[in-house]
Amino acid sequence: MVSMNKRKEIEKKTLYVMVEIYCRQHTNSELCNDPNILLEYAYNRLDKCRFRDEKGKKPRCAKCPIGGCYKPVMKDKIEAVMRYSGTRMMLYHPILAILHFIL
Repeated sequence: MVSMNKRKEIEKKTLYVMVEIYCRQHTNSELCNDPNILLEYAYNRLDKCRFRDEKGKKPRCAKCPIGGCYKPVMKDKIEAVMRYSGTRMMLYHPILAILHFIL
């Protein structure tokens, strides 16, 4: 069984890798000039998620009952990163991609 802290670590590592993959190809984008702003914001949202249960599981953001944790600008940025990187995760980090789906 995976602890809540370990689950959070994996989620944060996944976000970091997704931003890294995105910024490899989008070097001139505003987001990639300072990716730490988006990462810190996303990490903060993960830490404060009130829908995480005692096992550390939480609903995917797309299926979240309130769906308003992210500011619209940040939501657009993270969606762009996930849309681009999500399909490439199996190429660059297959184990992390699989963990993302099963945890």
